[in-house]
Amino acid sequence: MALLQEVTSTFLRRFKAPPASLHRKWASHCRHASTGAVAQETDELEQSSFLQGEGPAQQAIERFDPAGVAKRRNRRLPPSRYQFRSPRYYRGPLHPHQPPRPSEPSSREFAPGPFSLPRLEQTYHDTLASDYMVLAYAHLPPGQAAFKKGERLRRWEGDSPYFKNRPLRGPRGGDTLRLLRKPVTFRNVPQLQRVTVHTMSSDAINSGAALHVSGMVLQAITNVRAEAHEVKKSVAGFGVRAGMYLSLTCELKGEDMYHFLSKLVDVVMPKMKDWPGVKGSSGDFSGNIALGLKAEEVALFPEVEVNYDMYPPKLIPGCHIMIHTTATTDQDARLLLTQIGIPFFGKLVS
Repeated sequence: MALLQEVTSTFLRRFKAPPASLHRKWASHCRHASTGAVAQETDELEQSSFLQGEGPAQQAIERFDPAGVAKRRNRRLPPSRYQFRSPRYYRGPLHPHQPPRPSEPSSREFAPGPFSLPRLEQTYHDTLASDYMVLAYAHLPPGQAAFKKGERLRRWEGDSPYFKNRPLRGPRGGDTLRLLRKPVTFRNVPQLQRVTVHTMSSDAINSGAALHVSGMVLQAITNVRAEAHEVKKSVAGFGVRAGMYLSLTCELKGEDMYHFLSKLVDVVMPKMKDWPGVKGSSGDFSGNIALGLKAEEVALFPEVEVNYDMYPPKLIPGCHIMIHTTATTDQDARLLLTQIGIPFFGKLVS
C-alpha cells in the first residue's frame, strides 16, 4: 500500500502546476511585450532545450547534394518515378502509378480553358437562377401537409386468378415512367446542359459536295467540328443506300453552347419574319426542348451572312436544334428557356 502511495505522489509531483513566480513573470512579459524591457524579462524565464538547439553542421550542409546522389546511384528507380504522363488505363486506387487530376496539364483528360466568360452564362448565375427560384416557388401554409401523389404503377384489380402476383401496370397513357419532379431549391435550379445541332442533306444522295457545304455551315455557326453519320438501312423509294453519309451533328457544351444560344436569341430570332416562336408541345417530357430552322433562317447567322457568297445558296441546309437541360419536366425547361429569350406559342403541353 505504501509503495502505491509513493508511486502516486511521484506521478503527481511530475505533473504539478508551475510555481506562481513563473506565472507572474510570464504575465508581466505579456503586459510589457511592446516595451523595451522584453529582452530583460526573457532572460529571467526558464530556458528550454528546444530553443537552445543548434542547426545542422556546416559539413552536413555542404554534403547535401541530391543531384549528385542520383547520378551516383547504380540502380534505376521504378519506371513510375520517371513517368510524367498519366497511365493509359486506370488500374484502381491501390495501384502505385495513379493518374493526375484532370486539372493537371500532364493529365490525358486535361482541357485548356475556359478563355472567356460568356454573357449568357454570367447572366444565368447573376440573375436568372435566383429569379427562377422565385418563379418556381410553391407556398405551403404552416400546418398544411404536402400533396401526396398516387402510386406511379397501378395494381391489377379484379377476381381473375391471373392478377395474382402479376407485375404492376404502367401509368395511364403509356408504359414509360417519367422523371420525378423535386421542389426547386438553390441546389437543383435547372440549367443548360448541352445543345445538339443536327441536319440532313437530301442533296447528298446525288452529290457529296452538298454534305461538305452542310458541314462547313454547321462548323461556322457552332464552332464545333461536325460529325457525319451513315445510313443504316436502304430505302429504295428515296434512292438511299446503306453506308451513305447524309446527316451531320454537332454537340455543343460549355463555352460554345452559351455563345451559340446567345447568337440564336439576340441575332437570328429577331430577324425571322412572321415567326411565332417554338411550339408549346415541343419536348420529350424529360426537360429537353427541340426547335427547327429553315435554310433561309440558318443564313441569318452572322458567320454565314458575312460570307454568304462563299456558300452555294441552294445547298445551305436547315437544321434541328435540341436544347438539353437538367430539368426533369418540360414545364421547367420552358420556363428556363423563356428567361433566356426563346418564345413559345400554342398550347403548352407538360
